[in-house]
Amino acid sequence: LDVSMDTWNFFYTCLVSFWLHRFYIYSAVAFGISIWIVMQFTTIKLKKKVTEHGNPAASERVKDKLVNGCATLQAKEVYVAGVKIFYGSQTGTAKRFAKDLAEAVTSLNLPVEAISMGDYDPDDCLSEETTSRNVCVFLVATYTDGQPPESAAWFCKWLEEAASDFRFGKTYLRGLRYAVFGLGNSVYVDQYNTVGRNIDRWLWMLSASRIMTRAEGDCNVAQSKHGSIEADFEAWKAKFLSRLQALCRGEKKPCSEKCKKEKCKSLGKQSKESSDHEHKASEYKKTEAEELFETSSEEEADAEEHGGTNSVVDVEDLGNIMSHMKKAKRERELEEGDAGMSLTGENSGRKEESEKREMITPALREALTKQGYRLIGGHSGVKLCRWTKSMLRGRGGCYKHTFYGIESHRCMEATPSLACANKCVFCWRHHTNPVGTEWRWKMDQPEMILQEAIENHQNMIKQFKGVSGVKADRFEEALAVKHCALSLVGEPIMYPDINRFVKLLHQHSISSFLVTNAQFPDEIRNLVPVTQLYVSVDASTKESLKRIDRPLFKDFWQRFLDSLKALSEKQQRTVYRLTLVKAWNVDELKAYADLISLGKPDFIEVK
Repeated sequence: LDVSMDTWNFFYTCLVSFWLHRFYIYSAVAFGISIWIVMQFTTIKLKKKVTEHGNPAASERVKDKLVNGCATLQAKEVYVAGVKIFYGSQTGTAKRFAKDLAEAVTSLNLPVEAISMGDYDPDDCLSEETTSRNVCVFLVATYTDGQPPESAAWFCKWLEEAASDFRFGKTYLRGLRYAVFGLGNSVYVDQYNTVGRNIDRWLWMLSASRIMTRAEGDCNVAQSKHGSIEADFEAWKAKFLSRLQALCRGEKKPCSEKCKKEKCKSLGKQSKESSDHEHKASEYKKTEAEELFETSSEEEADAEEHGGTNSVVDVEDLGNIMSHMKKAKRERELEEGDAGMSLTGENSGRKEESEKREMITPALREALTKQGYRLIGGHSGVKLCRWTKSMLRGRGGCYKHTFYGIESHRCMEATPSLACANKCVFCWRHHTNPVGTEWRWKMDQPEMILQEAIENHQNMIKQFKGVSGVKADRFEEALAVKHCALSLVGEPIMYPDINRFVKLLHQHSISSFLVTNAQFPDEIRNLVPVTQLYVSVDASTKESLKRIDRPLFKDFWQRFLDSLKALSEKQQRTVYRLTLVKAWNVDELKAYADLISLGKPDFIEVK
């Protein structure tokens, strides 16, 4: 009992002492924690300083001290995982430069891979570089007539189409970091380094990020900035390696993404780094390209820049579309003014001439050709669908293959009329096609249209010969067209000889899917049977149809209803295609049901 009392007295005395001196104990603990925090801060700052001075050995020693000192470090962030060098070469120069650059990058202890563009599938792999933390370098030569080398032809064609195809989206390559070095000869003024410039522009249009300004090497020693193309490359390589080392250290000084007309100004050295040829010899060529670039994608880039990454867009950038619509309205008013003058009695001869004018103006021809169209005569066109390309390479087809068994690689997408009677807000062609309520242009014969459509389609298919991934059996099958989708753009039913054209298709054993916008009820009634007849139902009430399709006809709603009634009378397979856009036309379900009862379609496809 005495021992127990002594023990209790001892603990009691300690507790009382602790309580009486608690302030000093708390102060000592706080002081110790403060010392530990200061040591942590000092050692981390020392490590960062050593790393910035590029001393790996010292960095390792600091790391060891931190580990021995019980300081827990987070895993070091990797800013550059590696470098991929893509080259397109005809004579071997670009390939030699790629190997030289790969050796230099290897000396920096970075993984590197040199890849021929002919052996690379951009459709499968390029989007992966947006998250890989690799830096992609493009060394590409400009060959005859400003064309890419044979090994780079498919890569460049794919990149061009991706940049102009709204289905890829403007941010398709956001996150990809790249640099471009072009190889050319300034003797050929108009084609000097066009391939390198185009690749730079297309990547930029898809939101990839330049890590440095594009550079150009010149085989013409008299004009070369450094005396030879090899010296031009060496000068660029030194800058690239310096920039790469900065990226590896995590320095955040990339391109500011405020570039205009494919010109990088982020480092304030554009005037020093760009070639003199870009400002002198090929100034006209560049100006022409910039004008075309401005009409197609620059406004979209500006909208994104000012709106930020969180801006909300409709199917196809409605704000940008409004700009196009205003421009189209001004052009249309000028045309109508000319037409009004031609209606006077004293100018009846001019009226006849005006009625027979060409539908496709030179400016429109240039814009549509740039978008990938092969134009036929004065009002028709054909284009290769992305699903055709997909199925050529052994992949899936479009919905027509899933629903109806149509082989996409044997399908030709065409139209005998680029004109349309609507100006839909979600038009995927940005209203570059003509508009009108009746046919007032020169008319080509259906035999010529069909023959040239098939020839142009086959020529586009032949470009895939030898492309990596293309199946030989499907390539041969694709040369024989078995189906025609008359849904490319415009209103095919406006073409006065549409019945003869459809009959010619069927005589050639080519099935036909025809799409109309439900503004021509008489033409629907008079149309000969097609394999499948579509009507686009873009809205279910008069108000929403006017707001969305923006039709030219004043009696558009009655024409719309009459077209659906005419569809119900057709003794053939019919389809409603509902183009539904969130917050625009998805809420009026009962009205859609009434329209379906009116037209009695065999199928309903929701787009």
